Amino acid sequence: MPVKIRLQRHGKKGKPFYWIVAADARAKRDGKFLDKLGIYNPNTNPATIELDVDGAVKWLNNGAQPSDTAKRLLSYKGALLKHHLLGGVRKGALTEEQAEEKFNAWVADKDAAIAAKVSGLSKEQEAEKAKALAAEKAVNDKRIADAQALEAEAAAEVAAAEEATEEVVAEEATEEVVAEEATATEEAPAAEEASEDTKEA
Repeated sequence: MPVKIRLQRHGKKGKPFYWIVAADARAKRDGKFLDKLGIYNPNTNPATIELDVDGAVKWLNNGAQPSDTAKRLLSYKGALLKHHLLGGVRKGALTEEQAEEKFNAWVADKDAAIAAKVSGLSKEQEAEKAKALAAEKAVNDKRIADAQALEAEAAAEVAAAEEATEEVVAEEATEEVVAEEATATEEAPAAEEASEDTKEA
């Protein structure tokens, strides 16, 4: 029975995640499998990969063939390296201690690289957040300045309207005074004439 190490799709539409399984090559993609070796979630950044390295190495030793994507994942987690080192142990080129030491050193380097990537991503996210906050603050400041300018314009218009009404009131007052003076001057000769008439009488 030919065995393949491959991905089995799970999750919802547009957000898939995968199980890494050892399955009969003739089985359906999402059908029966012989052994679940881990999971792969590409939706996170960096992608989440959990793998039973020893189980994967056991299947590789038994002749299981990984698919292209599964091969990349096994390489990423060090299963192919461990398989290669165990081949060297079988041939007598390495001792088990040396193979284990090399594998552990490789895992430590890989973990350090992943941690550096995660810290770099977190720094980038913080920088993007700070940039977004600065842009939002600039927009808010512009809104406040525009609102203050509109308020100043409205206050200027109100002041101009008040001045205009004051001028109109002053003009009306002067017109009334002039009219009163004119009527007073007209009434004065008439009163003089009336007084003269009374004297004559």
